[in-house]
Amino acid sequence: MGAQVCLMRGFELRVDARPVVVSQNAQRVLAFLALRDRPQRRTTVASALWTDSTEDRAAANLRTALWKLSDLRDRLVRSAGTYLSLCPDVDVDLSRLMQRTRRLQDSALDDGTGDAVVPADVAAHVGELSADLLPDWDEDWLVFERERLRQYRIHALETLCRRLVRSGRFGDAVDAGLSAVESEPLRESAQRVLIEAHLAEGNVSEARRQFDRYRTMLWDDMGLLPTVPLWTLVGVLRPE
Repeated sequence: MGAQVCLMRGFELRVDARPVVVSQNAQRVLAFLALRDRPQRRTTVASALWTDSTEDRAAANLRTALWKLSDLRDRLVRSAGTYLSLCPDVDVDLSRLMQRTRRLQDSALDDGTGDAVVPADVAAHVGELSADLLPDWDEDWLVFERERLRQYRIHALETLCRRLVRSGRFGDAVDAGLSAVESEPLRESAQRVLIEAHLAEGNVSEARRQFDRYRTMLWDDMGLLPTVPLWTLVGVLRPE
């Protein structure tokens, strides 16, 4: 069955389909390695995880964290000289999500019959895309990873929304669009796909209401107006 490291919605380690409790520092080491696509120097891992410690103390903390994994260490972490990485057969939920979403974005718009290519279980896919990366952790090294995931998530939700509109699944399209807007309310491309979904379903009033909310929020927060194409989409002239 193997081992699985879960990072979305919170850390969880499962070995042979059973939850396993490990120390907080061991969790941090596993999460750090899970977010890297190549082996990391021990010094890099130690300095990133223990920024307030001396080099020697950080190295000692890393050794202790690995030692506390006990019998699981060889199943989870590969050590090659001065480099560490997760073992290749360790499953990481974030990696699977990124792979599935990348396949969706890279695939053809339709399957050759005119039907849009969309995931089999749209609700589950939207739920996965809407999850946060280790939301309860306050770690400097997670800031960049969270922002990268946020950008990837929004692009994926926008793509999914457009494909669902093309397939005529307007309810699912609106759900995906709402999730994109929730991730970044001031992002015009997210607002646009949601408004397009409302219009495609024939709900002009919903589209106009969403546009008005966005226009007000954008002006109140940033003193800006939506771009001309968005005004045109809802059939409203932009004020000069």
